[in-house]
Amino acid sequence: MKIIPVIDLKDGVVVHARQGNREHYQPINSRLCQSADIFQVIDAFLGIYSFETFYIADLNAITDQGNHDQLIAKVLSHFQHISFWIDRGHETYAQHTAHNRLSVLGSESYKNETVAEITAYKNDFILSLDYGNSKALGADSLFSTAKFWPENIIIMTLERVGSHFGPDFDKLSQFCQHYPQKNFIAAGGIRHKQDLIALSKEGVHQALVASALHNGTITTEDIASLLV
Repeated sequence: MKIIPVIDLKDGVVVHARQGNREHYQPINSRLCQSADIFQVIDAFLGIYSFETFYIADLNAITDQGNHDQLIAKVLSHFQHISFWIDRGHETYAQHTAHNRLSVLGSESYKNETVAEITAYKNDFILSLDYGNSKALGADSLFSTAKFWPENIIIMTLERVGSHFGPDFDKLSQFCQHYPQKNFIAAGGIRHKQDLIALSKEGVHQALVASALHNGTITTEDIASLLV
């Protein structure tokens, strides 16, 4: 099981994501890191474990309220040994020069009439199939056909993000059973090591995690044991 720490950026700082209510997200302040500065948050995560990959959600870009492009570029330049998955909502294909950047394209940011734009990436991206209040968000065609799917697909359940509800085991299990050739990545509600073990048994071997790292319910020892 590979853990990928999550960083949610809003208005220049790292915020604590809770159940998709983005307008109410507040700057992060946890036992792990009392600063909301992205560089300090990344350093705090690296103090737990030498993570190879991070996920950054640019919430301003996702909600069409500006972006953090310059800040993210500085982060990628500073942490060149780390791979960053960048989710900035609807994104037209561009050849990025940063060697450590991979685009995450979220279904909530695409409509049926724009989804064909994804083909320009030639599968060199990560798809996020987004769910809110048990409903698929965005272009229906992204959920109804796998022709747009790359190898790696996040199953994002927004109402479970930052909650204590646990991951959506049923949904993740169904995807793994129906599309065994794809690599599905869990996102939303992961609480502790036991959740990660249960996900691994369902066929999910990567997970996006934030709250459980910030509150210490997933520890350095847990991460090391999961990789054995």
